[in-house]
Amino acid sequence: MNLEQLGWKEVFGEKDQSTVVARVISEQRQIYKLHDGENELNGEVSGKFQFQAKVKSDYPSVGDWVVIEPLEDENKAIIQKVLPRMSQFSRQSAGGKTEEQVVAANIDYVFLVMALNNDFNIRRLERYLLVAYESGANPIIVLTKKDLCDDLASRIAEVEEIAFGVPVFTVNSTNGEGIEEVKNLVSEGKTVSLLGSSGVGKSTLLNALIGESKQITQDVREGDDRGKHTTTHRELFFLPTGGMVIDTPGMRELQLWGGEDHIGSTFSDVDELAKSCKFSDCTHEKEPGCAVNEAISNGLLDAQRLTSYRKLMRELAYAERKQDASLARIEKDKWKKVHKMMNTKSYK
Repeated sequence: MNLEQLGWKEVFGEKDQSTVVARVISEQRQIYKLHDGENELNGEVSGKFQFQAKVKSDYPSVGDWVVIEPLEDENKAIIQKVLPRMSQFSRQSAGGKTEEQVVAANIDYVFLVMALNNDFNIRRLERYLLVAYESGANPIIVLTKKDLCDDLASRIAEVEEIAFGVPVFTVNSTNGEGIEEVKNLVSEGKTVSLLGSSGVGKSTLLNALIGESKQITQDVREGDDRGKHTTTHRELFFLPTGGMVIDTPGMRELQLWGGEDHIGSTFSDVDELAKSCKFSDCTHEKEPGCAVNEAISNGLLDAQRLTSYRKLMRELAYAERKQDASLARIEKDKWKKVHKMMNTKSYK
């Protein structure tokens, strides 16, 4: 294997012979597994890196390219720097702290995985589409468990109605139906990230793509068709095609980190209708001459689609306000640290 087969591209910068780079293929609690094109190494960030890192997203994530200092005869390396990311899939970190969590980096495609059983949720898919567009990678929708769907054509039509121009594939991972078509998308050097809620069959899909059982799978729960959580950390897997898949833990709730610039891509139908509203600042509530509400009255737009649009817009605005306050605190803490260091030196 070489760096190009690992996904290295010119966009990451020029690499001279004195610079050693590797890709992060696994991460657990800031303990990293790296691949330099020849060997797997265990890695950790340097003390200088830790001192300079301001936020969680500064640290390496699975899929990142990093500059390393290998430790001879130890199968270990010190991570000195994270190279600029070509793309990244982020979310609001779990918990009360306002912080970006980079789930996967330098991905070419995001497979939005959703099951065709009772857990099918078109509103959740809208949220995932927004995250995919924001990541900078190309979204592809993979509908799993097609054997559990009584009206496949109807489900596909629902998806295509809100995911304009996005490729849609249906698979049955247990018997391999549809797997080859999906596998052929991930050619040599390409990286895919799997995004989906817990229990949609991501681990089963991954095992089918690889051709062997790499991830543990569990049966769905009785009563609501929801699967049990199996993947516990992020990891990059190599496919027989030469491509790579980053598997991520399932998410019951995906909190948005950004997406303001891509809300129009996710809701292009609402965006296009809004251009015909009488007022340019129309909120699509009760304004006269609202083309969006007129389309709903005429049956050309689903009212729930507009409700989802409004909900995500409110959530993005709230997230932006929290992030602004968080950035202000980070900047304040940075200068407090600088002043403390200056005062310490002045007493010496």
